[in-house]
Amino acid sequence: MSKLLILGAGGHGKVVADAALSTGNWDEIAFLDNNKELNDVLGKAVLGGFESYMDHREDYSAAFVAIGNNVTRMIWLERLERAGYEIPSIIHPSSTISRFSQIERGSVIMAGVVVNASTKVGKGCILNTSSSIDHDCILENGVHISPGVNVCGTVHVKSCSWLGVGSKVLNNVTIGFNVIVAAGTIVIKDIPDNVMVAGVPAKIKKNLEMKSDVGKDFFIPPSYEWERNEVHTRSVRY
Repeated sequence: MSKLLILGAGGHGKVVADAALSTGNWDEIAFLDNNKELNDVLGKAVLGGFESYMDHREDYSAAFVAIGNNVTRMIWLERLERAGYEIPSIIHPSSTISRFSQIERGSVIMAGVVVNASTKVGKGCILNTSSSIDHDCILENGVHISPGVNVCGTVHVKSCSWLGVGSKVLNNVTIGFNVIVAAGTIVIKDIPDNVMVAGVPAKIKKNLEMKSDVGKDFFIPPSYEWERNEVHTRSVRY
């Protein structure tokens, strides 16, 4: 009997749970959340707060982090991995994922998403409803792609960046580390690290600081390379 523990029972957690149930890969799903007023969500039990994750290690072999904040999501993913949980990727069956793409563990692909050939999606990424990622893109760890985003071919999005609803990124662009792309923005040229951009075309509106005691190296492995010819199957990885 396969059982999945989801950290985060808010709106994002609900959509993650729905996607997980749609795959048919888990017989039972439960949540952890720090909102003490929650007893169940979508008819699934809320077993306790985040810090109780070790208490459920024997009952739940797999765990998934459904937290929208990129830094917090990556920190909890690291904790769960160190605790020995299996970390799946969750891919909604209505998405279209190229067999020549690669999706790393801890990432979720929501309904209606398209990921084209030779694209590589890192750990702990969110590809939200009806977004599209074209060929030969790289999304590093902890990237959040919001609903309706269109990313053209050969785009590189570095770790912990967030592309807002309906934004668009043209071909051959690099978006830096810890960047916020505001809703509706059109990115036509490279964006440096640690900034927020907005507008058509995108312009830098303010500088950002990583509000965490973990540095950039936490999110980017020393050798951030995948085998180009590795084939990703539609089944959820454990």
